[in-house]
Amino acid sequence: MSTLPSVLGVVDYYEPWWIQIVKSVVLFALGLQIVPIVLLGERKLLGRFQGRPGPNRVGPFGLLQPLADIGKLAFKADFRPRTSIGWLFAIAPIISILTAAAAFSLIPFGDTVDIFGTQVGLYGVDVSIGPLYLFAFGAVAFYGIMLGGWASGSKYSFLGAMRAAAQLISYEVSQGLALVGVVMTAGTLSLTEIVQAQEGMWYIVPQFVGFLIFLVAGFAETNRAPFDLVEADAELVGGYNTEYGGARFASYFFAEYLNILVVAGITTTVFLGGWMLPFGINPPTWVDPLVVLAKMMGFVFFFIWIRATPPRLRYDQLMSFGWKILLPLATLNALVTAIVVVLVDNGTI
Repeated sequence: MSTLPSVLGVVDYYEPWWIQIVKSVVLFALGLQIVPIVLLGERKLLGRFQGRPGPNRVGPFGLLQPLADIGKLAFKADFRPRTSIGWLFAIAPIISILTAAAAFSLIPFGDTVDIFGTQVGLYGVDVSIGPLYLFAFGAVAFYGIMLGGWASGSKYSFLGAMRAAAQLISYEVSQGLALVGVVMTAGTLSLTEIVQAQEGMWYIVPQFVGFLIFLVAGFAETNRAPFDLVEADAELVGGYNTEYGGARFASYFFAEYLNILVVAGITTTVFLGGWMLPFGINPPTWVDPLVVLAKMMGFVFFFIWIRATPPRLRYDQLMSFGWKILLPLATLNALVTAIVVVLVDNGTI
């Protein structure tokens, strides 16, 4: 084990294997606990936005509604269409969950801390190619949706999967370019070092355009309104997961909401200073995860608010917005950032 001190963003720092296993279990359990809370919060908030009470029958104030939903889905009969491809039909939701959990492990919740004489990072993994790691698993997650729609043996599911393929590819390009400006400004691909580079100023200020692009593309990447054309129930019944029920449907649902947390966490990390508080306030290290979670919940609330507000786009509007507006804007933002960084490095400005 390395004897390096507790330094933020040390990418070549290695932890004992048992700590990595413990962190993997803790992070998966954290996501497993947060997703039902987000679901309950979404249903409660949507009820308030739409002038209705929301879930209020199971438990005090409806707080046990997530347990009722999980139990209902877990004990439903497991079925699949006769025309489906069995093993692919079963594997597809698993791919979605594993890729979402792998991306969630990238979110840094704090600095390294000393636990019984061992330095432990408050993050799952701090790789030197953070954004590339994120988009690599995002590309693999595409197969979970595509295989689910194709292996179902249903035309409606297949159409939903094809929509997902076009939508994810279109908006992932803009989302990646939005992070290029942050990477050039920070001079690193390590997410913990990007947080450290925001000590003087959060990147939402100099990279506000990139922030908006990343956030809008995040709505499309997670199939959230008004970009939820993948699951357009008026046209495709339920999209790629039309033929899924019970625990497998719950797996897709869990992966979708975990991806919302991933987008909220990455946005917090690269644009809102991660665990840093404004005005130079430096809290104790144990407060860092609470700061990150609070910022993430703010973005989750915004996701829910948007779902309750604008209507769904038409599919041609969705694609035109991605390729004709968002992509040129993201390219221009990256170009301007590159010019400014070069001028600053040369001492011109």
